[in-house]
Amino acid sequence: MRGRDQIAAILPDMGRIFLLIGLVCLTPLVVGAIYHEWNLLPAMMTAPLAFFIIGGLLSPLRVPAGQAHLSVAIAAVACIWFVCALVGALPFTIGHHMPFTDSVFEAMSGWTDTGLTLIADVDGTPKTLLFWRSFMQWLGGIGIVAFTVALSRRSGTLQRGLYRYEGRSESLMPGVVATAANMWQIYILITALSTILILLSGVSLWDAVNIAMTSIATGGFSVHTAGITYYNNILLEMLVIPVMLAGALPFKLYYLMLHSHRRIHILKDPQARVLFLLVATGTLVTAFDLVTKNLLDLQTALRQSLFMVTSAITCTGFQNGNPFEWTGATVLFITLLMLIGGSSGSTSGGMKIGRIITGFDGLVWWFRRIFHSSRAIVPFRYEGRTIPHTVAEFTVAKTMLTIFLFIFTGFLASLILLHLQAAGPFEVADVTFEAVSAMCNVGLSTGFANPEISPVSKWLFIFLMWFGRLEMVPVIVLAVGAIRGFD
Repeated sequence: MRGRDQIAAILPDMGRIFLLIGLVCLTPLVVGAIYHEWNLLPAMMTAPLAFFIIGGLLSPLRVPAGQAHLSVAIAAVACIWFVCALVGALPFTIGHHMPFTDSVFEAMSGWTDTGLTLIADVDGTPKTLLFWRSFMQWLGGIGIVAFTVALSRRSGTLQRGLYRYEGRSESLMPGVVATAANMWQIYILITALSTILILLSGVSLWDAVNIAMTSIATGGFSVHTAGITYYNNILLEMLVIPVMLAGALPFKLYYLMLHSHRRIHILKDPQARVLFLLVATGTLVTAFDLVTKNLLDLQTALRQSLFMVTSAITCTGFQNGNPFEWTGATVLFITLLMLIGGSSGSTSGGMKIGRIITGFDGLVWWFRRIFHSSRAIVPFRYEGRTIPHTVAEFTVAKTMLTIFLFIFTGFLASLILLHLQAAGPFEVADVTFEAVSAMCNVGLSTGFANPEISPVSKWLFIFLMWFGRLEMVPVIVLAVGAIRGFD
């Protein structure tokens, strides 16, 4: 198939995805009706209407004979997410009169579960738009394509390619449709349980629903300008922590808990063990810094460090402290936790704990081979099983390349931001913190990303959120394919 035919082969599938997204994006209209925000309904309707128009134009197109290359499906994932951000921006621009760049920033932050915001007065924003932000994060948490694949009940090579390269790696069942459907059933159940749990803190149902949606999605958008600190409720903070951790654990564990006939112990999962170890270690280190360098009392230091470290490692973005007031060493330490991120197969961003484990095991394997005879076969174990030498080489190389891309992109983005934007009161550590927060879809902020930064800086943040959420590959494939024509 020629390059043009390759693209034509994927367009009808993209069209059906946009039609399904448009259908579920009617949900915020119900919220607008409940709160009698009738004037917001036309603006809110622009998003589903745009999805319907795009989907209606693409889905009837004729599919050429032959099978499109996997690279086309991978590039399509990047296109779908970027189009969603552009369309998701319309209600903010039309209904809240935000500049289009700021609106795209807000929508991309929503779909990618980042949580950075350019809305200065969140409390003064209509509830319909606040729910739209939370709803985007909730949908984006498990994946736009995962959601639509589950609804479409269609499977095939293209569907598998779309699903796998959306940052999804888990395979709960043999078919991608069954896997996506089971993921969403689990996701909805945990969201409902999280809402009930958060209601125990005494907040209203409106607040509980939004907090639960953005916590389990590890997104971090809040319905108040002050975020979690608005409530000044330590019980709420303690109840949100297990929800954030639930979003950062491999969803495969929940599937096994529901469907396996044997008892499943979370701590037997290596990713879960590393996640809890990082939270515990990070809490102790950060609390020590806050007591010795920021002179906070021990209770406040522990409260802030436990919540902020959990928020960082799970890539949620809720904060009950201000990193701008912390020392550079503490900020860089939290930056490292954000860079690592949560578990593979979770709603978290970052490099993923699964990759860190594989990368570490790969380095150990490499050094063991150095100290053995060249004739000796040193086995490499991956996900509990021994894999062939050639497969091990490829797995470790791919893992290390992804880790390198994350670190290099974070460094390069920080350097560009320092050249584009006058840092003002912000130190280099603050700018690096913000760049990594955007790239790893965290949302913790020192205040550097704000409505006053230049449009170029805003678009760089938009790119970082998009690039990091899709774990680099789809965006790179899209760029290379656009140059080469997918031949």
